[in-house]
Amino acid sequence: MVTWMRKLENSELARPSAGEFMQLAKVPIVVVLDNIRSCHNIGSVFRTSDALLIEKIFLCGISSTPPDKEIRKTALGAENTVAWEYHSDTLEAVSTLKAQGYTVIAIEQVEKSISLSEYHPSVNSKLALVFGNEVKGVQQEVVDHCDLAIEIPQYGTKHSFNISVSVGIVLWDLFKKIRSA
Repeated sequence: MVTWMRKLENSELARPSAGEFMQLAKVPIVVVLDNIRSCHNIGSVFRTSDALLIEKIFLCGISSTPPDKEIRKTALGAENTVAWEYHSDTLEAVSTLKAQGYTVIAIEQVEKSISLSEYHPSVNSKLALVFGNEVKGVQQEVVDHCDLAIEIPQYGTKHSFNISVSVGIVLWDLFKKIRSA
């Protein structure tokens, strides 16, 4: 039996309070959710975004918004700490972000996509990452307005990840690349 690996108590993790979190410098990444059906997926995106100091989430189309008990179930309070806004039209959100100087990136399997492992953001770039519907992905008309597309390498028989898993993979990868730049 290994005795040197004691689980830490929450009080030992030195996490910021919600108020302190709001004051922390955020990573210049915005997550755009294009018609996400599952509130559990949305809640998971909030929780991951909180953990990685993501700037904001744009909830678009049919995506539910807080307060919602199903979002709360997986967000565990992150819906109260991560900034968010709702847009009925994803294209409107993309246009707004482009006007604010963001590079808008579809996370999608498209012709000429860039592998996540090969993509390295420019220093001081602001990124808006568009993640699509659980079944249909990012709408083609939204892809048409993105600056580029990133694809997560996959090697098995399935051709996609769950949206919340995709968000976790991409945010963690880009968080590391931005922080080390």
